[in-house]
Amino acid sequence: MYAAQEALPFHDLAEIPTASDWCQRWSGRRHSFRHVREGGFDARRYGVELLPEKEAKAFVVGHHYSGTFPVARFRFGLFDLGSGDARLCGVAVFGVPVRAEVLTLPLPGLEPYVESLECSRFVLLDECPANTESWFLARCFDVLLARGVLGIVSFADPVPRTDASGVTVAVGHVGTIYQATNAVYMGRATPRTVKLLPNGRVLNERMAQKVRDQEQGHEYAERLLTELGATPMRAGADPRVWLRESLEAVGARNYRHRGVHRYVFRLGTNRRKRESIRLGIPTRAPYPKSPDRR
Repeated sequence: MYAAQEALPFHDLAEIPTASDWCQRWSGRRHSFRHVREGGFDARRYGVELLPEKEAKAFVVGHHYSGTFPVARFRFGLFDLGSGDARLCGVAVFGVPVRAEVLTLPLPGLEPYVESLECSRFVLLDECPANTESWFLARCFDVLLARGVLGIVSFADPVPRTDASGVTVAVGHVGTIYQATNAVYMGRATPRTVKLLPNGRVLNERMAQKVRDQEQGHEYAERLLTELGATPMRAGADPRVWLRESLEAVGARNYRHRGVHRYVFRLGTNRRKRESIRLGIPTRAPYPKSPDRR
């Protein structure tokens, strides 16, 4: 047991100082911003359609900072129709979190993965005008409601992350778009310790446990480490020891995360129907505008 203990350095990373009126955009995994006062959004110029997974995955992997695509039930594309040809300029993904509790804790009365889903990716190119996201999100909700989805859970991570050279790979946000679209704020998710890899990617505890127990999906986490220089695991090796040694070899760091912000949308054709959907976690007010006091 002692041999499997990890001795990575611990860090407390600062969160972004305030919420803002800037809308986040992405292109080639690099972020940019548009201010809400810019205006310029014209709904007549845009259309929203369901996307096949191949097209949605290519867009998300190519532009979102994570470079990954989650397990999805519904994938929506935002198309710019202004030039005469429908050109993809945004993708929203609603899918299946790794644990049902992500959905059943905040929305206990809804069937997880069927009546409730997670908004796991929301990516708009930097060419999209300010305020595009609220219109896009509303159109997605219209389709989801028609297909029996009554609740959406989404998270906002306020912790910026950098790679080993100091380049920012995630700027952090407090969920400005969710606040602007009247989501229910449910405070912080559970504080945790996550492992930050040199490329700025996170190896979370669930992924680490898959390696230790060789559960389904362990290959992805192992590939992350070997691509960073870890020696591939040999046949018969103890996966717990391999994980510890690999994390140390690539220069991973532990950091204490105070919990992401949790938001919930209740879907319905009127206010009475929306408010009839039971919440399993007390709501919090007001919306977060700055980091919690330590």
